[in-house]
Amino acid sequence: MEKLTIKSWALDDRPREKLLAKGKASLSDAELIAILIGSGNRQESAVALSKRILQSVDGNINELAKLSVEKLTTFKGIGEAKAIAIMTALELGKRRQLEIALEKPKITSSIDVFYLMQTIIGDLEHEEFWVLFLNNSNKVLSKKQVSKGGLTATIVDVRLLFKRALELASVAIIVCHNHPSGKLEPSNADKQLTQKIKEAGTTLDIKLLDHLIITEKAYFSFTDESLL
Repeated sequence: MEKLTIKSWALDDRPREKLLAKGKASLSDAELIAILIGSGNRQESAVALSKRILQSVDGNINELAKLSVEKLTTFKGIGEAKAIAIMTALELGKRRQLEIALEKPKITSSIDVFYLMQTIIGDLEHEEFWVLFLNNSNKVLSKKQVSKGGLTATIVDVRLLFKRALELASVAIIVCHNHPSGKLEPSNADKQLTQKIKEAGTTLDIKLLDHLIITEKAYFSFTDESLL
């Protein structure tokens, strides 16, 4: 039995032709992936194989983006080149979201911070601590990773954090870090660090506006919860 390629399908079943005829928005996620991989295996079309890959992550594109080359190649019909094509396309999508976020650098609420930072740290498997440096209009002058840790903790040097703030002449900062566990509740260490940063900022006349804990789908704001 020959491998089922897209060219061998009926015209109405070809996602490339469907895209040209009806536009990219008309394609399902599986059809978009099918275009990337080009062919399936001896038993499945590219679309059927793509559907099976998506089913393995409950149809969640964010979860699909986390799969490694090794994991993707466990699906029959997906070799290294096809796995890399899938990963590359998803990474481009992620970078596009980052660019969209950068087009709106003014922070007006905690949700703005979440949208800006979720694509950077929301789905990481280790903790990272970032700082947003703001001017007096609450526009983001810069954002910087100040610490990278393990699964449950990261160590932050408050002196280095404020050194950068002073270099940028920043008048306010917002700090954020992720919880790979998905739990939003701040730990005692999170609360202590927040207070330490707040006190140091008061001394330097640099206001700490908020501290966000970010996960893949949600966030916790110290300011919104009246903890700051």
